[in-house]
Order: sequence, then C-alpha cells, then structure tokens
Amino acid sequence: MMDRSASHSRRDFLRFGSGAIAALALMPANSSSSYQASTSILNGSKPPTGDLDVKIGQMILAGFRGDTLKEKNPIVADLEDRSLGGAVLFDYDVATHKYKRNIESPEQLAALDEALQAATPFPPLLISVDQEGGRINRLKPAYGFPPSYSQQYLGTLNDLSFTHQCAETTAQTLKSAGINLNLAPVVDLNVNPDNPIIGYYERSFSADPDIVTAHSLEVIKAHHEYGVLTTLKHFPGHGSSTGDSHQGFVDVTDTWAPVELEPFRNVIQAGMCDVVMTAHIFNAHLDPDYPATLSQSTITGILREQLRWDGVVITDDMGMGAITQYFGFETAIELAVKAGADILAYANNSPVFDPTIPARAFQVIKGLVENEVIKSSRIDQSYRRIMRLKERLVR
Repeated sequence: MMDRSASHSRRDFLRFGSGAIAALALMPANSSSSYQASTSILNGSKPPTGDLDVKIGQMILAGFRGDTLKEKNPIVADLEDRSLGGAVLFDYDVATHKYKRNIESPEQLAALDEALQAATPFPPLLISVDQEGGRINRLKPAYGFPPSYSQQYLGTLNDLSFTHQCAETTAQTLKSAGINLNLAPVVDLNVNPDNPIIGYYERSFSADPDIVTAHSLEVIKAHHEYGVLTTLKHFPGHGSSTGDSHQGFVDVTDTWAPVELEPFRNVIQAGMCDVVMTAHIFNAHLDPDYPATLSQSTITGILREQLRWDGVVITDDMGMGAITQYFGFETAIELAVKAGADILAYANNSPVFDPTIPARAFQVIKGLVENEVIKSSRIDQSYRRIMRLKERLVR
C-alpha cells in the first residue's frame, strides 16, 4: 500500500535536517547493526560455500510483523533455520489496516534492526525499506523521522545539490536505523502523468531520461557516502502504464518505449548501480508470454546481455496481483529464477498475511534444484552476486 504523508516546505526540511538528524546520529555507535555485521564476517562467519540451503535462503527477502523481535516470531526461524538473506520493513499493515507494523520510532527501529542482525547466522542481513520520499516513505515524520520530498518535486525543481542534500538526510536516517538497502530510487520515466502507481504518487523525477539519470545518481552517491545500498526500479520501466501491478495484470505493450531503458543503462554504465528491481508489467514486444519479472528475454536478454548488468536483480513483491492472479506460487518461483532473478521479494503485506511464505518459497526452490528443474549452478550464480553485494557492506 502506498502511504500518504503530509507535505513540508523546503525550510521545514532544512530546519529538521540540522536538528533531528543530529539527534539520530547521537545513537551509540555500537548499536549499529552494520557494525556488528562487519565484525562477524571479518571474524570468519562467512557462509559455507557448498551449503545449498544457505544459498537458497540468501535468495529470499521477506516482510514480517512485529516492532520487536520476539522469540516466537516466525521470522526468527526463517533467519536461524533457513539463512534468510533479507527483510523488508513497513509501517502500515494492509491486512489489519493498522500502522506501526515494524516502525514506531528511531530508537525502536534501530533496536529491531540490531536484533535482526543478531539473529542472522551469516550477517549482514539485507534490511530494506521503501524510502523514496514524499508519499512513499515508511519512516514518517509522525514517528520522529525527517520529512522528505517526492522525486517528482525534486525533478521539477531540478537542483542537483538540493537532491543530494535530501538524499543525504535519507541515507543518514537509514544508516542510524540499521537499514542498509533502500528500495529506491525510482528511475521510471514519468511519460504518463496519470499513471495510477507512478505518476499519481509523484514517484518519478521526470519524463526526461537525462533528468532522471542525473538526480538518481545524486541519490545513489549520497547513500553510498553513508554505506547504504540502493535499488533502481522498476525494470524495464513502469512509467507508461495505465494500471497498477499491485492489483492485477498490467499491459504496456502499446505504451512502453525503449527510451525507458535509458536511466537503467546510464546508471549501470556509470558504475553506480547496486541492485535492479524488476516490474511485473507485460510487454508483448519484449516477451509474448510472461511479465518482466518472469521473463528470461527481459531479465537475461535485455538487462544482463544488452545492458551488461551482472549484479543483483531483485523482484518486486511476488505477492502482487500481477503475479498471484495468473501464476501459481511454485510456477512463479520457477519462472523468476530461470529468468535471472537473484532475490525473490515477498513483502507479505497484502490483504492476507501468511507467516509461512519464506519457508514455502525456500522449499519450492530446494525442490526445483533437487528435481533438476533448476540447475544448482543457477543458484550458485545468484549466491555469488548476493555475496559480492553484501561484501560491500562490510568494507
């Protein structure tokens, strides 16, 4: 669900940034989960290279309920028994219609993320959040976090230094909270301002690929200054759609254009890309059978072979209607892995909450390998990419 948040003036942002951010930075350094993760790996807790279970677990990123990590929370078993590779945090729970699912305050969030890292056998755990800015922000001012601007506002203003300053505030906030992966920036082109999931929520910097590229690079640079990874989304471009893939089938065959690849290509060529997130959109010109997340011709053919991206590819939430309404749970996993996805994301934040989803996904992938439907070498590919990414968190 896309959260709405109050708008703030530029002056409010600057005033908050100099005060509240300083307060966040005063949290004890030894409470930083990224610090604990680095010491664990440097002390030799690296995953065993031949353990298939560990490799599969690293390919799953999941959402869960709870603002603290109690022993009976199912996510603990996913971490300890299945070596879950990542978690995604939300402030709003769609099924219960309540806020504060995982996020209540800066202090609470830092404690939760520290506990998540402590429960991880092979840290660092990728702890992620959608903190794009504006209306798509999980760390809201109501919980004590800084205000933020939408990407559309920043792109319209077109002041790269201000975009960098805003991104620094976001990155420092995430770092202080123990979050090491921001599921941002959005590099979709705003070619359809009436788009119900991109344009409507002001998530795109611009319809101009050069403006999108320039501002995205500033966001990424600022995050890297604080040791936080970023995610380009939604490949191969969601900006032209007239539908919402959260709700169901979205066909961009007649609206998508190759120019929508440009921001992805530009950031990759600049050597600044950390992770790419796929979209669940269908484009018959790119693949006559499958949406991008499940499409080998789109992920492997275009992203990896044409755009030369050999880093981590993460799916958008596999629980979205565009996937679940048309593909079975096992089929979707098989297709996504064969297509070239490295991390399967399960936000588990839909009208039905299922705490067994990470375990089920784990068993499906393992069964596919054991039955030789998917080669173990394919799992090794994803594992190597994920490990390369995580090694950057402990330098």
